[in-house]
Amino acid sequence: MERPKYNYIYDIGQYLIMMKRSFSRPEKLSMYWKETMRQMNDIGIGSLIIVCLISVFIGAVAAVQFAYQLDGQLIPRYYIGYIVRDLALIELSPTITCLVLAGKVGSNMAAEIGGMRQKEHIDAMEVMGVNTAAYLVMPKVIAGLAVIPILVTFSAFVAIFGGYLASVPTELLSAEEYFRGLRSFFVPYNVFMMYVKSFVFAYILTSVSCYQGYFVTGGSIELGKASTRAVVFSDIIILLADYLIAVLLTR
Repeated sequence: MERPKYNYIYDIGQYLIMMKRSFSRPEKLSMYWKETMRQMNDIGIGSLIIVCLISVFIGAVAAVQFAYQLDGQLIPRYYIGYIVRDLALIELSPTITCLVLAGKVGSNMAAEIGGMRQKEHIDAMEVMGVNTAAYLVMPKVIAGLAVIPILVTFSAFVAIFGGYLASVPTELLSAEEYFRGLRSFFVPYNVFMMYVKSFVFAYILTSVSCYQGYFVTGGSIELGKASTRAVVFSDIIILLADYLIAVLLTR
């Protein structure tokens, strides 16, 4: 059956069917375990450098911008550390990190599965009785759920360190003031919000990207379009989920 173009109801139905098949019982647990470990390595180690670079500049820019905004105000300057910390925890680290990973990891997943579909590797596996949706999708989703929250946690620490580098050596404020801000007004619930966003965004970017690759049709042009759709749709749904989570968890 040919896939209708721009039929979003059809896409949602196909996505739900694929996810139902993906979380069925594995035929051979060792195969799934090896694939999950490979995906965890690709997502985690492969994305560490770009997450570090982005996080450093997130913290640095936040510190410089808020120092500019507080200039000449009556608000104590140690608030810069407090703002950088909460901004990284609540919003910047989970959202920006996952948006970037949607571009790096998501497009790679869509291209990998889409290439297997075009070369008829998926058809051959199905002839042998393999549940291809489970074997190709489930390890990627599980790996994303396991590794991406760790990357987000690392991103938050690096962003706070980036704020320190941008503010203390440049004498925007002293190290004592920055650390005082980091220790002030800490709310553990913000860490909970960060992890909720991390898990939800990880599921979105992995499952949506796998769906785009799994049902790709046509040649190399269609594969390129599927990779692009994987990034675009993942980013849009992540931003929508970010708003919904903020509304639900801050009431």
